Amino acid sequence: MSHADVLREWYSEVWENGNTDVIDRYFAPETTAEGLIPEMQVGVEEFRDLVMAFRHILGDIKVDLPKIIVDGDWISAILHLSTTRADNGAPLQATGSVIGRIKDGRVVEAYNQFDFISLFEQLGQFPQDTLPVCMTGQRLDWA
Repeated sequence: MSHADVLREWYSEVWENGNTDVIDRYFAPETTAEGLIPEMQVGVEEFRDLVMAFRHILGDIKVDLPKIIVDGDWISAILHLSTTRADNGAPLQATGSVIGRIKDGRVVEAYNQFDFISLFEQLGQFPQDTLPVCMTGQRLDWA
């Protein structure tokens, strides 16, 4: 299986299908992913919790990987997430990227970036235009 196939299957099986039982098939046990949650590396068990948490607040998930670059054991990809709000069915879209190293068909290093601000704006958990407001120096207020 090519590195691109491993990455595509990871997103299909784990994120789209919610099959957390196969995480070990694609993610080596000692591996941690960086960049998903600031100041926290995400290992196999945390991925199970993370996937289930997102599947609780989102509808069906579709992940497209429009750009994949492979260089030896390293792979990088841009990802587009399409889903809906679980509470009202409103469509949601967000983007991200991943850089990883694959060895023997499993991810052994992973570095992620995901537009959580946009996702949480669409979920109604952040106010609209959160980023532009913050860039003006204003503070968000949840009073």
